[in-house]
Amino acid sequence: MSTEHLTVDGIRLECRWIGAPQPGQPVLVMLHEGLGCVALWRDVPDALAEAAGLPVFVYSRQGYGGSDPIALPRPVTFMHHEGKVTLTRVLEEAGIDKAILVGHSDGGSISLIHAGGTPAERILGVVTIAAHVFNEAITVRSIEDARRAYQTTDLRDKLARYHGDNVDGAFWGWNDVWLDSEFLHWNLEEFLPGITRPLLVIQGDEDQYGTEAQVHAIADQVSGPVAVWMVPGCGHSPHLEAKDDVVARVAAFAADLTAYAD
Repeated sequence: MSTEHLTVDGIRLECRWIGAPQPGQPVLVMLHEGLGCVALWRDVPDALAEAAGLPVFVYSRQGYGGSDPIALPRPVTFMHHEGKVTLTRVLEEAGIDKAILVGHSDGGSISLIHAGGTPAERILGVVTIAAHVFNEAITVRSIEDARRAYQTTDLRDKLARYHGDNVDGAFWGWNDVWLDSEFLHWNLEEFLPGITRPLLVIQGDEDQYGTEAQVHAIADQVSGPVAVWMVPGCGHSPHLEAKDDVVARVAAFAADLTAYAD
């Protein structure tokens, strides 16, 4: 898997294109989870590009994968900055005029902030996979479990294969902020009424990081059309656990948006 770099405000971000974008053609832009990066999407971007017949753009946020490192600790509002400022600049620098956002976990939350907290002029629609709009007790418990695993198992070594020298910054930057006492009151629901673009909300019905309340909060408060899919038998990563079904559903959503845009 070959990657390149995009420079945004002096920061080098690892990125990957699957397919060559054509003028006026929508691009599927994928935003990873709190421990993710370009490589941790595995072959999902390739499968999605083939199924949708659209180019896919994937990038690693600062502090992840092959992107530049980031200073810690992260502020509680780090996702606000990613959604309002950084994602806007990424789309500009990548030359993406029409985007369909596909965000997993933190990436889904960042996508919602962008869609509801900015003019979002380039956005045709949004897919969230296991996104959060508020903190929950189940989330805290699972993140505490991840901390113990990082300290006592080979989890660090596994993540280092993808994040290299960024591994500790990626893990602690995610783990510490989610377990910060101030983060217990973290909430993104204020952005939901501002979302007018079509939305596909996906979550596994056995998600260990969030309950179905996340899905209901999103679906009940956005202003645009919304479809909800609880994926049976899946945890926090249905795009990996039920890849073929998720890819097909996202591709169909993208096809409808593309037809509408044309």
